[in-house]
Amino acid sequence: MSLFVASRSALRAAAPLKRQFQVRRYATEPSADAKKGNYTLHYGLAAAALAGAGYYVFGNSPASKKAEDKVKDAAAAAPAAEPKAAFTGGEQGWVSLKLEEVETVNHNSKRFRFRLPEDDMVSGLHVASAVLTKFKAPGAEKPTIRPYTPINDESAQGYMDLLVKAYPDGPMSTHLHAMVPGQSLDIKGPIPKYPWSANKHAHIGLIAGGTGITPMFQLCRAILNNPADRTQITLVFGNIAEEDILLRKELADLENAHPRRFRAFYTLDNPPKSGWQGEKGFIGARQLKTVLPEPKEENIKVFVCGPPGMMESISGNKKSPKDQGELKGILKELGYTPEQVFKF
Repeated sequence: MSLFVASRSALRAAAPLKRQFQVRRYATEPSADAKKGNYTLHYGLAAAALAGAGYYVFGNSPASKKAEDKVKDAAAAAPAAEPKAAFTGGEQGWVSLKLEEVETVNHNSKRFRFRLPEDDMVSGLHVASAVLTKFKAPGAEKPTIRPYTPINDESAQGYMDLLVKAYPDGPMSTHLHAMVPGQSLDIKGPIPKYPWSANKHAHIGLIAGGTGITPMFQLCRAILNNPADRTQITLVFGNIAEEDILLRKELADLENAHPRRFRAFYTLDNPPKSGWQGEKGFIGARQLKTVLPEPKEENIKVFVCGPPGMMESISGNKKSPKDQGELKGILKELGYTPEQVFKF
């Protein structure tokens, strides 16, 4: 029996099955005369398809099902497209971002939400990194440029949040606190700080003062939100008064979600007269020796960020963004080496 005859037999055998199903009709379906005129063409195409595939009845053959499954598996395995980044570093210049929202956090700090150029964009920052901000005051010879560490998740799309404390003699913080939604600010980044990868260190100690909490929060959030990262974290956070503690709720949420891996200790220069359970006074050697990972432990790192006076007392100030400077102060006295300390 020829292949063409076999194909006709297969079609006749399938005809009774075809009558058992409702055929979905569309408004654009051709008329009966048009169908009759195209019958020969359709029949020839059907025969050719049967000859090529061997057999095929309503798309339910084992061969077609297997091919369909392969297509679905390939689609599921295909990696999702990486979102476009607003900041790419390198030769990219300043990007003007519009201020979308301002939130008062406490008596001297505000959260500023800047809109990225496109709604589905991410900032492009990685952990740990920051951005530079720039503005030129009327009559000034040079623009003011200051670094800030965004506090939003790096995967957030469409926006970037900066947490800024106002200083009476701070030109950038004063400018930012005077801004209103709709105005724009020039921003550039990312500015690399400390390249982090999962389990880079077994235990890290974070010593922060004031707005120096922002790079520490960036590290904490990235580490604790990564199921593959098992790094232990100890934070010591110093402030003047209780109302000055920034990101306190966010830190508490992380501590409650990861009680065995993250501990936060607070100290205040001027604690409330009652109800305060943290330390009193400046961050000191006794407290750090008690809670930080010991210098003799393997694969530990201590990060420090805060006002110059605090930095000088605890670790010594860094000389420049690329020069960590000499390790001095309390950390040196406790036996830590320059390789074990990083100054933001």
